[in-house]
Amino acid sequence: MQPVKLPISDEFKKQLGRVGVLLGGTSSEREISLQSGAAVVAALAEAGIEHVAIDVGDNAIADIQAANIDRAFLALHGAGGEDGRIQAVLEYLKIPFTGSGVQSSALAMDKLRTKQLWRGVNLSTPEFAVLTANSDWAKILADLGEAMVKPAHEGSSIGMDRVKTAQELAEAFANAAKYDGSVIAERLIVGSEFTVAILDGEALPPIKLETDHTFYDFNAKYIANDTRYICPCGLSPEKEAELKTLALAAFDAVGCQGWGRVDVMADKSLNFYLLEVNTAPGMTSHSLVPMAAKVRGLSFSELVLTILRCSL
Repeated sequence: MQPVKLPISDEFKKQLGRVGVLLGGTSSEREISLQSGAAVVAALAEAGIEHVAIDVGDNAIADIQAANIDRAFLALHGAGGEDGRIQAVLEYLKIPFTGSGVQSSALAMDKLRTKQLWRGVNLSTPEFAVLTANSDWAKILADLGEAMVKPAHEGSSIGMDRVKTAQELAEAFANAAKYDGSVIAERLIVGSEFTVAILDGEALPPIKLETDHTFYDFNAKYIANDTRYICPCGLSPEKEAELKTLALAAFDAVGCQGWGRVDVMADKSLNFYLLEVNTAPGMTSHSLVPMAAKVRGLSFSELVLTILRCSL
C-alpha cells in the first residue's frame, strides 16, 4: 500500500471529483453512521475536496442523482448500507464508491453465510448453530458450551448476548429475533479479542480490545470511556504475522475490496478464530480503523483519502 499523504495535488482532487458522503440511513446503526459521516466530511474539508453530505432515506436514488456527485464515500452502517443494496444503487447509477461490491457486501453482512464460507475454505471460525423458535436449547448448549447469540445481519453488537444456560439461550434468541429473522449461537472463545483493519491490500497493525463489560458490546464500543485499545497488540512478531495473514485471507475469501475490518478471537493457547468481517467500519472517535491507521502513520484525513483512492 502507498498511502495518500497530505497535502494532495490538484490532479488528485480532479480525479476524485465531487464526493458524496452517504450517511445516516434507516438502520439501527443510524446514529453511529451520522457520526462516521460527519468525521469523513470534516476530513474532506481539511483536504480541500469538493464534497456533499447525503442522508440516505427512502428517496435514495433521487437524492443521490440530485447531488450530482462523481463518486461516493460510504459511511453507512447496517442494513441498507453494508448489505449490498446501496452498492447496487450506485452501480446502477454508474457512480464509483468506496469499499466492497454488491455481492461481497451482502455476503459479509450475513454472519451465517460468511462462517459457512470460511469453514468451506478451512479458515478457523468458532462452531455454531442456527437458532429457531423450536430449537432444543439444552442440546445446543451441550454441543457448544457457553455461547454468544447473534442476529446474523446486525452490526455494532446490536442484539447480542452471552449465555450459559438453556433459559438464557431461549431469552437471548427472543431478543435477537427482534432485530433479525436469522439468529445464530456461536461457541464462546475465552481469551483475547483482536481486530485487524484492512486497507488497500495491507493488514494494518492489529488492535487488542479489553473491556470490563461481559463482552465488547455496543456500550463498550461507542459509549464507555474505560474500553482499552492496545496497539501494538502485545503479540510476538510471529503470532502477529499469523493474525494478519488470517485476516487478509478471511477478507479475500469473502471477495471484499478497498478497506474493511476483520474481528478475531484468540483462545488461551493463542489459537485464532474468525468472528466477522465489516465492509464499512465505523469512522467515529471510538472507531478502530482510524486507530490502526494512526499507528501505521496515517492521519484521519489521509486514511479517508487512501480509501477514496481505492475507488478510482
